[in-house]
Amino acid sequence: MRILFDANVFTYQEEDNVLSENLQELLNILSEAKADVAIHPSSLDERRKEVMSFKIGTYPFLETPPNPKGDIEYMDMVRNNTENDNEISNIILYSAYKDATDFLITENRGIHKKASKLGLTDRILLIDEALQIFKNYLYVDATVAPPALKNEFVKNLNYEDPIFDSLKEEYRPEFGSWFKRISLKGRKSWVYYRKDGSLGALLIYKLEDEPINSNPPLPKKKRLKIATLKVTHIGHKIGELFIKMATDLAMRNNIYEIYLTHFTRPSDQLIELITEYGFDKVAVKDNGEEVYVKKLVTDGDDVVGMSPIEISKRFYPSFYDGDEVKKFIVPIRPEYHNKLFTDFPGQQPTLPEYSGEFIIEGNTIKKAYLSHSRIKKMSPGDLILFYRSGDLQAVTSIGIVEAVYTGLRDRDQILKLTGKRTVFSREDIDALAEDPISIFLFRHHLHLDKPLTLKKLVDANVLAAHPQSVTKISDERYIKLKNLGGINERLTIH
Repeated sequence: MRILFDANVFTYQEEDNVLSENLQELLNILSEAKADVAIHPSSLDERRKEVMSFKIGTYPFLETPPNPKGDIEYMDMVRNNTENDNEISNIILYSAYKDATDFLITENRGIHKKASKLGLTDRILLIDEALQIFKNYLYVDATVAPPALKNEFVKNLNYEDPIFDSLKEEYRPEFGSWFKRISLKGRKSWVYYRKDGSLGALLIYKLEDEPINSNPPLPKKKRLKIATLKVTHIGHKIGELFIKMATDLAMRNNIYEIYLTHFTRPSDQLIELITEYGFDKVAVKDNGEEVYVKKLVTDGDDVVGMSPIEISKRFYPSFYDGDEVKKFIVPIRPEYHNKLFTDFPGQQPTLPEYSGEFIIEGNTIKKAYLSHSRIKKMSPGDLILFYRSGDLQAVTSIGIVEAVYTGLRDRDQILKLTGKRTVFSREDIDALAEDPISIFLFRHHLHLDKPLTLKKLVDANVLAAHPQSVTKISDERYIKLKNLGGINERLTIH
């Protein structure tokens, strides 16, 4: 992607020579997206050339295109469709006309007027137009997060916060310069603030398309790098939430590999966390950092000999859905769906969430669900498709069964099996356990792109009516559901 700027968009406040906020954000986004950004030198006056070489000297300049006056076709269009023949604006438009650039960014209304008459209007953008386009197209970071997490620019974080102490020690003396560098580049992070304003958890991420200098070296590839993952606010499954959010962010940007580097220590909690979700040590850097990579999809050879539950663990959010596993539709009431799937698109956060509290069960990938269903044919690796009853009446989400326990009434045993996975309070369990219950321990993999309403399911002959209890469906009916629900075929293994 080649982006050409008219230098006149770089308007400075006379006192401090600061770029406008929107322009700086746009440059940061284009830099992160590895776009080829340039300023045409013909549009710079001498004073601004000095400022530009300091402010964005790392951006390449386009070569001056051929003199537009030598292009008879182009000049005929100019003469027939424009009122004047301004040299600079014609050269700039010529770059777009000849596909030397993909987009031109200018605030010059005269150039926009010319572009309209020349049929180039879709590629000539104002700063605000460009910001919205490239925010949504080149770089997508709109992942669903609980209100307790804040999406912060790194430059807004307190460098003296204790959460950085161990990193400063491990990466001395480079950490300070790295932190300053990514702050200037507009890097973003997800953070949890404690009530005293200090950082309780932090995820700094970066989208890359470059080789990794390690032993062995890793080839150039689109990856999401977890630059920093630190959690000191224990007990809320924030680390698991960060893995889920990083995975979602990668998928939204069509990236199928995540990695991080880490100085591994004995009884390392971070390594315990990431290996649970498929990160493998694949290389070592010159400074001794180990490189851990997680694949989100597989070409099939990686899963030979693996059980469905092993595939779920290693390649989450990919999963096995072939004929070796059974498929079940599991009805769930809205209030429990809200707690279990806090990241379901469009869901309204609860008042406790707005006040900064976590619904712990919503943070997890590994979850539990309790039901009065007496199903006894469910096995580890089977698929469960949650049908939200009541308000939505639709299949919304897919999970992979880890274990099933049936016929339980002992409240302490129920609590022991579900632990922090459960969406139920002790009062809920007491009420449910008046009759025998079943526990489904599962891994949540994804939400359907297109939740399937009861009407669609009935019309497609997937269901005959509203499911009153856990309902097994055939492979043929599952395939219909899969196709109607827009499940990404790259994420399924069969």
